[in-house]
Amino acid sequence: MPTELSPIEKAKFAAARHATTFIRDGMKVGLGTGSTAAWMVRCLAERVRDEGLRVTGVATSTRTADLARSLGLTVTTLEEAGWLDLTIDGADEFDGDLGLIKGGGAALLQEKIVAAASDRMVVIADAAKRVAALGAFPLPVEVIPFGWTATQRLIEEMLAGQDVLGHEITRRMAGDQPLRTDENNLILDLHLKRIGDARALALMLNQIPGVVENGLFNDICDTVIVGHPDGRVEAFEPDAPAREVGLIDIRSSANIFADLGE
Repeated sequence: MPTELSPIEKAKFAAARHATTFIRDGMKVGLGTGSTAAWMVRCLAERVRDEGLRVTGVATSTRTADLARSLGLTVTTLEEAGWLDLTIDGADEFDGDLGLIKGGGAALLQEKIVAAASDRMVVIADAAKRVAALGAFPLPVEVIPFGWTATQRLIEEMLAGQDVLGHEITRRMAGDQPLRTDENNLILDLHLKRIGDARALALMLNQIPGVVENGLFNDICDTVIVGHPDGRVEAFEPDAPAREVGLIDIRSSANIFADLGE
């Protein structure tokens, strides 16, 4: 791990570090996917090591599960866990109602299932993820491979009647091959620019044959924790002004993962 983080990584780290304070001994916790969630997994591993915290994790992707196990965390399946106390995950965008766009890491299906099976969802992010209206980040839609071109055409037709500014759709690639999710599905990215009614759009998308799930997370998130490069941490909750909830000492934390094998 580098001793000097970029400003954006400092912000992600501050949010992730603070979010682990929500985790109590004996909890079953959903472990998100993405760069900010990876910081959270590392911070949680530090608490488990130093405090003897007993935590069972349910990962939202194969890569998160691999990271968690490599750091000594106990990971199980959602079927075995049954129900979770808390899920901590990142987001690509969040708005004033704590609506989210997720799926930049192509794990939106498992992320939404895990979040929905939790008593509470806490999102961790840097300040750039806060937007007045969702949609600047392309909206991921997971579709089955069979007939995906027909599914895309149905989505295009549906979008013509929606309150959005853009209509371009691209299939996400991994190099020169179509990206495949953990469930072996494809991702279509909808370049909408602005979404006028996220709830209506989510419902319409999931009625289209071939669509497995979409990256709009409406009415799921309870709290957003935003980190800043100077270590300040803010909390955003529905119908409440942002409030400062902590200050993480970034400098003294720079090498905390050296003995975790990072």
